Amino acid sequence: METKAILRGVRLSAQKGRLVADQIRGLPVDKALNVLAFSPKKGAVIIKKVLESAIANAEHNDGADIDALKVKRVFVERGMFLKRFQARAKGRGNRVLKHTCHIFITVGD
Repeated sequence: METKAILRGVRLSAQKGRLVADQIRGLPVDKALNVLAFSPKKGAVIIKKVLESAIANAEHNDGADIDALKVKRVFVERGMFLKRFQARAKGRGNRVLKHTCHIFITVGD
């Protein structure tokens, strides 16, 4: 039995999100939550919320035992760019791409 949670359009680059996702892949959910709680990275806060959502989905929708759950799959994909510009000298402008990502977490026995 597997249950998933998805968060799309997070204001975080996929590369930085993958650094955090690699730390919790395959761990039991209690250890994964502990790792995320003490990580100083911005992505840890966001991924922790998605993991808590996946745990709640497993408990409510599938009636799963929380103590037996493990992080089966977690991956972070690149999302759309927010396209902005920064004013430069002589009336010019530079393009600024603000990265977003999609976070997918699957928990199971």
